[in-house]
Amino acid sequence: MSSGPAGHVARSTVRPNSETGTHAPLRTFLPTADGIAVDSVYEPGAVVYDASAPSTRHPVFVVAHGFTGDVDRPHVRRVASALARYGAVVTFSFRGHGRSGGHSTVGDREVLDLAAAVEWARSLGHARVVTVGFSMGGSVVLRHAALHEGTVDAVVSVSAPARWYYRGTAPMRRLHWMVTRPEGRLVGRYGFRTRIHRRDWDPVPLSPVEAVPKIAPTPLLIVHGDQDGYFPLDHPRMLAEAAAGHGELWLEHGMGHAEHAADDGLLARIGDWAVARAG
Repeated sequence: MSSGPAGHVARSTVRPNSETGTHAPLRTFLPTADGIAVDSVYEPGAVVYDASAPSTRHPVFVVAHGFTGDVDRPHVRRVASALARYGAVVTFSFRGHGRSGGHSTVGDREVLDLAAAVEWARSLGHARVVTVGFSMGGSVVLRHAALHEGTVDAVVSVSAPARWYYRGTAPMRRLHWMVTRPEGRLVGRYGFRTRIHRRDWDPVPLSPVEAVPKIAPTPLLIVHGDQDGYFPLDHPRMLAEAAAGHGELWLEHGMGHAEHAADDGLLARIGDWAVARAG
């Protein structure tokens, strides 16, 4: 893999894997529609090059991490490794995170980051794209599917909020302090490698619960732990109710929050679900 400094934009010149047959991972900075350089990694996956199963028969998973994550974090790499048993995987760092440029808008403009990653995945020769998001990334995959109709073949949202500005738990009150206070943003920058935008949303973006009805007929899976310390169970239930019977809801016994709490068994079930539903 190659890499460049944050803020450097490099367009991939790699031809689709169905043409090149390359087995090597790829790393580049993808330009978003608003000019942010997003650090992105493509891994072909363990099943893609089986001679009896060409790459176009397997999906590519585009993984959207949670707030303060990035493409090189161990928990993001673990998710990528688990999903690589079911297809190729694209991981990336949201704006303001890790080596990507820009500043985090905590779920608003991040839809453009995901759109760039999905477009790259398509350009690499994969006919089916599945987005898998965790926490903030879970809200982004919902909003992306609603706002970019027909660009993905299945959506998995794990540990996502249903509504904005939620402060009902201690972890979310700490997160709001980090996002809204100057001293909190310093902690984000130097403690979590996350650069946070200092301006409020204007306008307020479409909320996850408002986005969900717009996703149909794309297959949708909502996953949430019953021990989630950030968002209690009314959040996934609101999302499932908004899906009006279109989406599936998995409430996971004993599970906490997002990537750290998603064990290998759950990730395997998500992989199985995605392969079955993505067409």
